[in-house]
Amino acid sequence: MSRTRARLAATSAAVVLAVTGMSGAAVADAAPAATAATGSAVVTSSTTFLKDQALNGIVVIPLPTADPAYDSTTGITTTFPVTGGSGDLSAYYGDIDLGGGLLFINLFTGKSATFKQLHFSVGNWQITGVPVDGTTPVALLDPAGDSQVSRANGVQTLTSTDLQVDPAGAQYLDSKLKTSFFKGGQSVGSLAINFTPAS
Repeated sequence: MSRTRARLAATSAAVVLAVTGMSGAAVADAAPAATAATGSAVVTSSTTFLKDQALNGIVVIPLPTADPAYDSTTGITTTFPVTGGSGDLSAYYGDIDLGGGLLFINLFTGKSATFKQLHFSVGNWQITGVPVDGTTPVALLDPAGDSQVSRANGVQTLTSTDLQVDPAGAQYLDSKLKTSFFKGGQSVGSLAINFTPAS
């Protein structure tokens, strides 16, 4: 190849790279980074439920990144951070992804059950979790009682005065832990969710 052709080829390549780079920059400038979903689901286990589970040798341990706190009057409050999802609480549609996990232990039998991939299924109105040794979600808890849904400045909220054990979750836990403690409709405490979808 002659020097002239080599220079032309190099110049052409530089132009192509420059145009490609400019096009990439234009696309990047035109598409701002998405804002991740934020919020939390706060589960409060009442002192009554805590006493009953203790008498039956049952211990429930929130796993990272859930954040538990104890109050002698209200019980144990566990905050599960929102990690994603596209739920619409007022339309009863979608799912809200939650961080953390739950470990259930029966101190009397030594059996345990661990759940990961926690979700609030808005359509089914349930908190679900996937057993660590499985792939199918199990319905664990259902908001009940006086449930209020609201929306302000893009933030969706749900507050439920009662949070109950789902019948499917009760059956799974009783079988896994070799106990008869859990029952469908059993009151655990209360639930509060605030959720801002990704944008």
